[in-house]
Amino acid sequence: MRIAQVAPLNEAVPPKLYGGTERVVFYLTEALVAMGHDVTLFASGDSRTSARLVRCCPRALRLDASCRDRTVYHVLEVESVIARAEDFDVIHFHCDYLHYPSIRRLPVPALTTLHGRQDLHDLAPLYREYDDLPLVSISAAQRAPIPWANWVDTVHHGLPPGLLPFSSVPSGAYLAFLGRFSPEKGFERAVAIARRVGIPLKAAAKADAADRDYFEAVVRPLLDDPLVEWLGEIGEREKAAFLGGALAHLFPIDWPEPFGLVMLEAMACGTPTVAWRNGSVPEVLDEGTTGYVVESIDAAARAVEACGRFDRAACRAAFERRFAADRMAAEYVALYRRLAALRPRVRPAVGGSVWT
Repeated sequence: MRIAQVAPLNEAVPPKLYGGTERVVFYLTEALVAMGHDVTLFASGDSRTSARLVRCCPRALRLDASCRDRTVYHVLEVESVIARAEDFDVIHFHCDYLHYPSIRRLPVPALTTLHGRQDLHDLAPLYREYDDLPLVSISAAQRAPIPWANWVDTVHHGLPPGLLPFSSVPSGAYLAFLGRFSPEKGFERAVAIARRVGIPLKAAAKADAADRDYFEAVVRPLLDDPLVEWLGEIGEREKAAFLGGALAHLFPIDWPEPFGLVMLEAMACGTPTVAWRNGSVPEVLDEGTTGYVVESIDAAARAVEACGRFDRAACRAAFERRFAADRMAAEYVALYRRLAALRPRVRPAVGGSVWT
């Protein structure tokens, strides 16, 4: 098939540092190319891919100090996709909703995977207006706030099995926290768990400008604890040693997590995840096999103690069975074929488009 993948421009594909959506787009694109499909990737100019790359901005916008308005480049990206639309059998968007007004009037099948939270009240009228556009969820939990939206499938994320090596024995007696310093990620809970069990906590996390107040008020004082070590923001090459060497990975989130790619990354290393029962967590983790789902600091402390007896080989096997990138790609290809077999009727200026 001739497939277009349209990535957000905030990070490169794959990201040089933090960036879950762009990382998934990279794994999916590479798997599709390996399957023999003709793939074009619309992404930032510093992206790396085996597909044909259409550069929609010089570099990842988050790392571009000269960029003052990111929306400009995303609008231009959509225009670039629309100009080439007839070159594809299907167009797969991963960048929220900016493209909706354009693609509903195209005679080419297009779908959108939603990667973010859907419980914001502003989104409901958007999906009611664009109820003709096919949406893909990344977990069943993600759908809960808007179950009536035009969901056509749920496809869990996947990672290349060779990306992160299996670690049969943790190389260090520490707990790992990987992600962002933001209120919803629950860093203060991670510190409380570490204090309860008396095990060092290593945090590989980025501090966004948007979360500066939270960082100064909540995070910075916690970094003074001798049990806590902040490593800064790490890249893909450092991730294997960081996660693989941990006794456990802590995922103490305080929000409806749409997926949580880091749980898969820990799983691939054989490292158990101790996570709060929010969003997709119970859907992703197999209790006792790939981690533990908890609802309190006490329960988390007991789970960390159980991690000393954890079967890391079984954890890795579960990852390979459920979350390999080729499984993700195969599910998307089946969906692409299903949509391509339908005949899109172009939506007029007023009224609804349907798939017949």
